[in-house]
Amino acid sequence: MSFLPAFGAPGLALGLTAFLWFGTATGGKVKPLGWWWTLFLAMVAGSAYKAAGPPFDLVSSLVNDALALFGDVVPGTTMAGLALFLTGVILYKKLTTRQVALIGIIFWYVASGAGGGYSFAAEKITGIMQSFA
Repeated sequence: MSFLPAFGAPGLALGLTAFLWFGTATGGKVKPLGWWWTLFLAMVAGSAYKAAGPPFDLVSSLVNDALALFGDVVPGTTMAGLALFLTGVILYKKLTTRQVALIGIIFWYVASGAGGGYSFAAEKITGIMQSFA
């Protein structure tokens, strides 16, 4: 008997998205998510979306399209550069927890393709996520 049921990557992605969406709003019986919990859940959700495949790769497709547009505006931009940029945005811009959730999901998708420490962390999180899924 397992403590956690077999969610699968799509189920985990959807479930965590619900936690992020409703957990970053006020109201309800439970206190809203804090900044660090929101970022952590966004990391796992981003990894789950990446692992889920079609049709959940829509998130990945949207991020890829946005990255291609950004690359057209700023030629030569790499995934590592975008990951570093998003790190600065997450850490130093005053964001609501809902904004942290959205940017966090995008960040972990970008981080997985960035190489170096970003990829290492993203791969570890994906591995952990898949062991729970």
